[in-house]
Amino acid sequence: MTTSCVHSSNIPQLKLVHQGKVRDIYDLDAQHLLIVTTDRISAFDVVMPTAIPSKGEILSRMTRFWMHKTTHILPNQLTNQIALSDVLSSEQLTELGDRVMIVKKFKPLPVEAIVRGYLVGSGWKDYQSTGRVCGHDLPSGLQQAEQLAQPLFTPSTKAAVGAHDENIARAELVNIMGEEKTAEVERLALAI
Repeated sequence: MTTSCVHSSNIPQLKLVHQGKVRDIYDLDAQHLLIVTTDRISAFDVVMPTAIPSKGEILSRMTRFWMHKTTHILPNQLTNQIALSDVLSSEQLTELGDRVMIVKKFKPLPVEAIVRGYLVGSGWKDYQSTGRVCGHDLPSGLQQAEQLAQPLFTPSTKAAVGAHDENIARAELVNIMGEEKTAEVERLALAI
């Protein structure tokens, strides 16, 4: 693992197609993207000016681990069809370290598929004001960070940089994606 910081990547030979809160995404070819997980910090949907050394490498390793671990439930976009050394110079490989991966192009979901096992974060905030989380009625008297009786599918919008994700009820997700796709996303999210 390197100890340098990568706040933003710079790969001039590739077209930057998206810069998210943490990841920089480059167009590689008609079927592939190159993703750089930077060391940027995002808190409450705001990108902070200071980065954490090697954070992107750790996040990338965790991503690869869980994608390999869950591929029997849901095939994913990881690919080994193209070697990083065929795309990046040795200097770029050294600078980026283990922060980079090549993936197949997929159309992303227009929402975040979140499963909650504990009453924390925005779920806790919603519960305090409504007694519900994403349309799920919960018993009164639950405490912050309390384990839920069963994991809940609690989708949210996928906000742009600087905006806040908003929790939504399943019915709202059906309006966005339709019942069939919503049911499949919910089934897979809970299975994972």
